[in-house]
Amino acid sequence: MMMLGKSISMSKLFSTLIAVAFSVNAFASIEPLKSADEDMQSVNFIPVVASEGGAIHVDKKDPYKMIKTVANITFQRFANEQSAIQANPNLLKNIVREELMPYINYQYAAFKVIGINFKKTNKTDRAAFVPVFRDYLVTSYAQVFTLYKNQEVKFAPAKDFSKDKVVAVKTTVIEPGRAPIDISFRVRKSKKTKEWKAYDMVAEGVSLLDSKQAELSSLIRQKGLPYVTTMLKTKAAKNIVF
Repeated sequence: MMMLGKSISMSKLFSTLIAVAFSVNAFASIEPLKSADEDMQSVNFIPVVASEGGAIHVDKKDPYKMIKTVANITFQRFANEQSAIQANPNLLKNIVREELMPYINYQYAAFKVIGINFKKTNKTDRAAFVPVFRDYLVTSYAQVFTLYKNQEVKFAPAKDFSKDKVVAVKTTVIEPGRAPIDISFRVRKSKKTKEWKAYDMVAEGVSLLDSKQAELSSLIRQKGLPYVTTMLKTKAAKNIVF
């Protein structure tokens, strides 16, 4: 099992941190710490409770609550379906697709990855790229969920976001014997719906989205967006393995 720590490579760091991105755990609750680290909140374990009618409310008007709630829902389902997942790991893709992706602005992230090449692409190619990029994210997140092993996550207190369009939900990942890792999740407010969706994760000051953009930018420029779309489609189709 991969261990968290600042000594691991950046690619492995990001792979592990994607899993931690929503790792408030299947049974997470937020309670104040009674220690010197009073500016953070620690994750403890209690069951997720559904609202009346069985549905769990996700407050998409509050970026801090949204990330914590989505984490609860995702990992509780992950825990509840462990037997089926062990028999068929690709079920993790279903969990990611159904529980995480509704709260990720994958179109915005996809366009950010295209970056400086945007004007050199056409509408048809971009329209084909976005859903494939979404599927690529689904597979990437699902694969990394196989690495999750109950790291402790501390959330910084929520701040006033009433005048903000983008906020960073800050966390620190704690594992005994390892240096803490600072992670923040960038969440963006929609101009139309006024709802928030996550679009990036920053680990130790390095943006996952920027890293992906740097990886694909030259390929898009040299071989075109359709080539990259085909490449990501192949990666997205890979089976999940433990």
